[in-house]
Amino acid sequence: MSFSLKKDKHGVIVVGVDGQLIVGNRQELKQKVLDALEGGGRKFVIDFTKTGYIDSSGLGVLVSLSKKIREQGGDLRLCGLNEDLQTLFELTKLDTLFAIARTSEEALAAF
Repeated sequence: MSFSLKKDKHGVIVVGVDGQLIVGNRQELKQKVLDALEGGGRKFVIDFTKTGYIDSSGLGVLVSLSKKIREQGGDLRLCGLNEDLQTLFELTKLDTLFAIARTSEEALAAF
Protein backbone atom coordinates (compact mmCIF):
# COMPACT_ATOMS: atom_id res chain seq x y z
CA MET A 1 0.00 0.00 0.00
CA SER A 2 1.37 3.37 -0.92
CA PHE A 3 0.25 6.90 -1.69
CA SER A 4 1.89 9.21 -4.20
CA LEU A 5 1.38 12.94 -4.50
CA LYS A 6 2.30 14.95 -7.55
CA LYS A 7 1.36 18.42 -8.66
CA ASP A 8 0.38 18.97 -12.29
CA LYS A 9 1.31 22.08 -14.28
CA HIS A 10 -1.90 23.83 -13.17
CA GLY A 11 -1.24 23.26 -9.48
CA VAL A 12 -3.71 20.39 -9.09
CA ILE A 13 -2.46 17.79 -6.62
CA VAL A 14 -3.00 14.25 -7.87
CA VAL A 15 -2.98 11.62 -5.13
CA GLY A 16 -2.43 8.07 -6.32
CA VAL A 17 -3.72 5.26 -4.10
CA ASP A 18 -1.89 2.01 -4.78
CA GLY A 19 -3.47 -1.02 -3.08
CA GLN A 20 -6.35 -0.80 -0.60
CA LEU A 21 -7.72 2.15 1.37
CA ILE A 22 -8.54 0.60 4.73
CA VAL A 23 -8.58 1.30 8.47
CA GLY A 24 -4.85 0.57 8.74
CA ASN A 25 -3.69 3.26 6.31
CA ARG A 26 -6.46 5.84 6.10
CA GLN A 27 -4.68 8.22 8.51
CA GLU A 28 -1.60 8.26 6.26
CA LEU A 29 -3.72 9.36 3.29
CA LYS A 30 -5.55 11.94 5.40
CA GLN A 31 -2.29 13.40 6.73
CA LYS A 32 -0.69 13.65 3.27
CA VAL A 33 -3.70 15.49 1.85
CA LEU A 34 -4.05 17.79 4.90
CA ASP A 35 -0.32 18.64 4.68
CA ALA A 36 -0.76 19.53 1.00
CA LEU A 37 -3.84 21.61 1.91
CA GLU A 38 -1.85 23.47 4.56
CA GLY A 39 0.88 23.98 1.97
CA GLY A 40 -1.53 25.91 -0.22
CA GLY A 41 -3.01 23.16 -2.38
CA ARG A 42 -6.69 23.75 -3.17
CA LYS A 43 -7.45 21.40 -6.06
CA PHE A 44 -7.14 17.67 -5.47
CA VAL A 45 -7.73 14.55 -7.55
CA ILE A 46 -7.57 11.18 -5.83
CA ASP A 47 -6.79 8.50 -8.39
CA PHE A 48 -8.03 5.00 -7.56
CA THR A 49 -6.82 3.34 -10.79
CA LYS A 50 -4.56 1.01 -8.78
CA THR A 51 -7.02 0.49 -5.90
CA GLY A 52 -8.96 -2.72 -5.47
CA TYR A 53 -10.81 -2.12 -2.23
CA ILE A 54 -11.99 0.69 0.06
CA ASP A 55 -13.53 -0.13 3.44
CA SER A 56 -15.98 1.99 5.43
CA SER A 57 -13.20 3.81 7.28
CA GLY A 58 -11.62 4.65 3.93
CA LEU A 59 -14.94 6.09 2.72
CA GLY A 60 -15.17 8.04 5.98
CA VAL A 61 -11.77 9.62 5.49
CA LEU A 62 -12.72 10.65 1.94
CA VAL A 63 -15.88 12.37 3.24
CA SER A 64 -13.84 14.08 5.96
CA LEU A 65 -11.22 15.29 3.45
CA SER A 66 -13.90 16.54 1.09
CA LYS A 67 -15.42 18.64 3.87
CA LYS A 68 -12.04 20.06 4.97
CA ILE A 69 -11.00 20.92 1.42
CA ARG A 70 -14.33 22.64 0.72
CA GLU A 71 -14.04 24.65 3.97
CA GLN A 72 -10.70 25.98 2.65
CA GLY A 73 -12.28 26.97 -0.66
CA GLY A 74 -10.88 23.97 -2.50
CA ASP A 75 -12.24 21.13 -4.61
CA LEU A 76 -11.77 17.36 -4.46
CA ARG A 77 -12.46 14.99 -7.35
CA LEU A 78 -12.12 11.24 -7.62
CA CYS A 79 -11.16 9.15 -10.63
CA GLY A 80 -10.24 5.68 -11.75
CA LEU A 81 -12.86 3.73 -9.81
CA ASN A 82 -13.17 0.12 -10.92
CA GLU A 83 -16.62 -1.40 -11.36
CA ASP A 84 -16.84 -2.63 -7.75
CA LEU A 85 -15.77 0.72 -6.33
CA GLN A 86 -18.18 2.59 -8.62
CA THR A 87 -21.00 0.35 -7.33
CA LEU A 88 -19.89 0.99 -3.73
CA PHE A 89 -20.09 4.77 -4.25
CA GLU A 90 -23.52 4.43 -5.87
CA LEU A 91 -24.92 2.18 -3.11
CA THR A 92 -23.69 4.54 -0.39
CA LYS A 93 -24.92 7.57 -2.40
CA LEU A 94 -21.41 9.01 -2.20
CA ASP A 95 -21.49 9.43 -5.97
CA THR A 96 -23.73 12.43 -5.25
CA LEU A 97 -21.14 13.97 -2.89
CA PHE A 98 -18.06 13.52 -5.07
CA ALA A 99 -17.33 14.55 -8.63
CA ILE A 100 -16.17 11.24 -10.12
CA ALA A 101 -14.35 11.01 -13.44
CA ARG A 102 -13.30 7.90 -15.34
CA THR A 103 -9.68 9.02 -15.80
CA SER A 104 -7.31 11.46 -14.16
CA GLU A 105 -7.21 13.40 -17.45
CA GLU A 106 -11.00 13.88 -17.29
CA ALA A 107 -10.82 14.90 -13.63
CA LEU A 108 -8.06 17.43 -14.32
CA ALA A 109 -9.90 18.86 -17.31
CA ALA A 110 -13.00 19.44 -15.16
CA PHE A 111 -11.28 22.07 -12.95
